[in-house]
Amino acid sequence: MAEASTRQTAEQAPEERSLRRLLRLMASLRDPVRGCPWDVAQTSASIVPYTIEEAYEVADAVARGDRDDLRDELGDLLLQVVFHARMAEEEGAFAFDDVARAIGDKLVRRHPHVFDPQGIPLPEGSPLRDPAQVEAQWAAIKARERSERGAQEPAPDPLGGVAKALPALARAEKISRRAAAYGFDWGNAAQVIDKVREETDEVAQALEAGDARAVSEEIGDLLFSVANLARHAGIDPETALRDGTAKFERRFAAMAEHLRAAGGALGCSDLPAMEAAWQAAKRDEGEKA
Repeated sequence: MAEASTRQTAEQAPEERSLRRLLRLMASLRDPVRGCPWDVAQTSASIVPYTIEEAYEVADAVARGDRDDLRDELGDLLLQVVFHARMAEEEGAFAFDDVARAIGDKLVRRHPHVFDPQGIPLPEGSPLRDPAQVEAQWAAIKARERSERGAQEPAPDPLGGVAKALPALARAEKISRRAAAYGFDWGNAAQVIDKVREETDEVAQALEAGDARAVSEEIGDLLFSVANLARHAGIDPETALRDGTAKFERRFAAMAEHLRAAGGALGCSDLPAMEAAWQAAKRDEGEKA
């Protein structure tokens, strides 16, 4: 029996052996007698902040183009999946294999232009691979899945299923995309720009009236409209904002260098001096581009 088990392990693909080892290590960490006290004390709710943090660190590694760091961060994110699955298995809810099987089934179900119902790739030249039909087909499949889930629940929310824990800007884009799937959308980006201008005017009116609650509400409407504009332009709003913030950080640091070179310093320079240094920093970037 031991020989058969050893032979079976040897026949496993290296990636499968690595995954099984990871699952075994997590089970040991969660052992209530011999495991790690910190890991044993955790719940799915308590590690959610770490799960979110690891996803952002993956995005950061991608943005920096650091492949070694990306490998490590993907490992940290995979650990979070394994951690959640292990706790669910202990509760008798589901196990890691169920998670992997469910996403595999979903990939097959949502890609009928790539796989047959058994998950076997379609032959080259299959008419089902028509690019013009793929996006519409994807939306129809997701709508059918939501409808099937909704049939089991009273009064399903037509915009439900978008995680509330998402960053607000990313969630706004997804909510607007979900509404657009029902046909509730602007015809083109130019119409969304008009809406952004309208919301900007309403922010100005609320500021002039001195109504703090209205200002907050109108800024929220403005940001939602900007998320819609990004969607129409084919831009991920979270990535755009992250890149814009990084650009500001970079230019602000360069501005500080220009101030120091002129004998000034942040906190001791007036606004015209900072503006001049800011413009110099922008010119520097233009010359390097």
